Amino acid sequence: MSPASPAAESSEPPGKPEDISRESLRKEIKGNLMKSIRMCAVFGGIYCLRHSVQCLVVDKESGKCKAIIDQYGQRIISKHFLVEDSYLSENTCSHVQYRQISRAVLITDRSVLKTDSDQQISILTVPAEEPGTFAVRVIELCSSTMTCMKGSYLVHLTCTSSKTAREDLEPVVQKLFTPYTETEIENEEIEKPRLLWGLYFNMRDSSDVSRNSYNDLPSNVYVCSGPDCALGNDNAVKQAEALFQQICPNEDFCPPPPNPEDIILDGDNLQPEASESSALPEANSETPKESSNLKNPEEPSK
Repeated sequence: MSPASPAAESSEPPGKPEDISRESLRKEIKGNLMKSIRMCAVFGGIYCLRHSVQCLVVDKESGKCKAIIDQYGQRIISKHFLVEDSYLSENTCSHVQYRQISRAVLITDRSVLKTDSDQQISILTVPAEEPGTFAVRVIELCSSTMTCMKGSYLVHLTCTSSKTAREDLEPVVQKLFTPYTETEIENEEIEKPRLLWGLYFNMRDSSDVSRNSYNDLPSNVYVCSGPDCALGNDNAVKQAEALFQQICPNEDFCPPPPNPEDIILDGDNLQPEASESSALPEANSETPKESSNLKNPEEPSK
């Protein structure tokens, strides 16, 4: 996210929220997720659920990663490894210059969008007020999204950090909401939704980190970033395509799925491939040619 243009740097009231079709958004997310799982399974993909990565096993002669060891001590062998930035050790990331994202999560009693319906998803962009600060993206979710209780709203505020999360986002929160303990005197304050709970925090933005910034990264280990400040997933799709072309340069990225009637599966031919990629029951003792010094990463939250 880039700084606001000079025309948007002056203090301005929050813009008008844009209503989004809740049902169409839910259907699109759910439909795309289920399609990806089905297509992965049709072409032999395997999901290993609740198998957190503990370390990468690196061959000292070739310098390539030859396997991962999961939380159960199982060794999973592959030619290519794609990992999220947070799995890498501090030593590997010691020269990386990360940006920061300021975030706030709120629970309110009413919507910022004045409408007869109480089942809306709203998006609001608040322009930057001062030079050197960034526009703030506000996303408000209603109870029908299954993210909060009925009669309440879940609000996310996000921007590129210029200070701490509270310093970046609290001015916007004060414009849009009334603190729960504040006495309502003026009519303007009465019209604002009441803030029931809030949390401010900063998180790392690794979306623009170059591969060359990492130390001693094996050539067959590919790094993808975590979330960025953008509303959509355009950056994630571009990154996925770039990584795909590095691993499978002669293949098409996300070709149209075939007609289900045209898919022919040969169980006899697929069985050997499945057995070759299966995980070994226990991690073997490392040979002198192996090293697992990339890290013991933190387990992602379940």
